[in-house]
Amino acid sequence: MPPRINPDKCNGCEGLAESKCEEACPGDLMAVDETVMKAYCRSTNDCWDCMSCTKACPRNAIEQRIPYQLGYHKATLKPFMSKNTITWKCKDIYGNEKVYKYRNRMDK
Repeated sequence: MPPRINPDKCNGCEGLAESKCEEACPGDLMAVDETVMKAYCRSTNDCWDCMSCTKACPRNAIEQRIPYQLGYHKATLKPFMSKNTITWKCKDIYGNEKVYKYRNRMDK
């Protein structure tokens, strides 16, 4: 399922020549609509759910819906990056949340 962009949080990485989600997307699918300065996935059928854009977003404006086969449409998985850790917030179909925090591999 393609990423879902929260328009209230997304500012298109204003001031940067290329947004962080555009830079991170290995399929070159993310873009910024210059008229509203919001990110979008330009080819949702080609998105393979790698979550690179979700992890790269500095404003936590992008969330990935877990594919239907794994958790139904209401389930979500959101990463929160910090310098030394990544925190995953998982919400199941009933709205229950679990949080998992891991050290980044780069952390020494």
